[in-house]
Amino acid sequence: MDLSYILNHLGEEREQYFNAVAPPIIQTSNFYFKDVESLRHAFPNELDVHVYSRGNNPTVEILRKKIAALAGAEDALVFSSGVAAISAAVMGNVQSGDHVVCVKKPYGWTDKLLNRFLLRYGVTNTMIDGTRIENFVAAIKPETKVIFLESPNSFTFELQDIKAVVKLAKQRGIVTIIDNSYCTSVGQRCIDMGVDIEVHSATKYFGGHSDVVGGYLMSSKKMVAKIFASELLNLGGIMGPNDAWLMIRSLRTLPVRLERIQSSTAKVVEFMERHAQVQKVIFPFSDSFPQRALAKEQMQWCGGLFTAVIKAKDTAQVEVFCNSLQRFLMAVSWGGYESLIMPACSFQSRTDMELADYPYNMIRFYIGLEEPQVLIDDIEQAFAKIR
Repeated sequence: MDLSYILNHLGEEREQYFNAVAPPIIQTSNFYFKDVESLRHAFPNELDVHVYSRGNNPTVEILRKKIAALAGAEDALVFSSGVAAISAAVMGNVQSGDHVVCVKKPYGWTDKLLNRFLLRYGVTNTMIDGTRIENFVAAIKPETKVIFLESPNSFTFELQDIKAVVKLAKQRGIVTIIDNSYCTSVGQRCIDMGVDIEVHSATKYFGGHSDVVGGYLMSSKKMVAKIFASELLNLGGIMGPNDAWLMIRSLRTLPVRLERIQSSTAKVVEFMERHAQVQKVIFPFSDSFPQRALAKEQMQWCGGLFTAVIKAKDTAQVEVFCNSLQRFLMAVSWGGYESLIMPACSFQSRTDMELADYPYNMIRFYIGLEEPQVLIDDIEQAFAKIR
């Protein structure tokens, strides 16, 4: 199934809604049945039948079909946020007494899920340096049920050898889950590499316009049905039809946006790597990145995120640099049309996040859809303020 068909046509039964090119927003909470037998049949088949929009809504269903096909998965679920998808994936595969192996420095709310929430219910974890397969081998216990990957992570971009971890997990009967938000399913084919569950903060590149929050989960039909019947229906972290429609809209331009972002990011990274006021650039496709060979092997697309360590004598100078940028917004997240910065020094007062341990002069950049030369000129004038 080709990419353009998935993004523009799959799941869109236009004859059912007046031949409209764009699918409608089915803004209803409830669906009626013409007889008792139809209702009786619907209850145990809510994943495939429209009963109540907490479970299955027609607009949401179109989005589910598209993102499952995009990942090469049998089925998918959509959630109200990325952390809702992550939480459902993990919670759907553990119970009290079980153990999770997770890479260090994951998304902050993944860390909180494992080290605050699930600990209260007797689910333990081991956080490891995921760059070495030996660390996974050493961390696995008889009670390990899940290995959680995030490759790359979203600040310093450490990778895991996905195929090697999947091989190990299958030998031990362990479920693998990967947060693939950095690359998207277009940029890294996790299901094809054997990962059991792929999750995303769809707010990022999939949304692409900084106007909708969501999360995706892709897996086998059996796994999706299990999580749907419990963690989705019971905890209720659903995506509504309006947000699903916005996500469908955003999918139309996904490849074009990814191509532009990658092209612009390469130019800005090259500028930064040559700049006298930059100590270090961290970017998976850079020649200096220690895992570059692995990045090139398992990633088809490197995204718009990179981190720079700038030459600044103290936090005050970093703040002057950041505050002087005019074309970069200072904000969390990434993946939209707008370019962003996130300075590590803004987390210095936080005792609950590993970002507080990063060097004060480390800044994460996200490159959006602006002209790259405009962004380069902006960075240059900000550097001039701290010379």
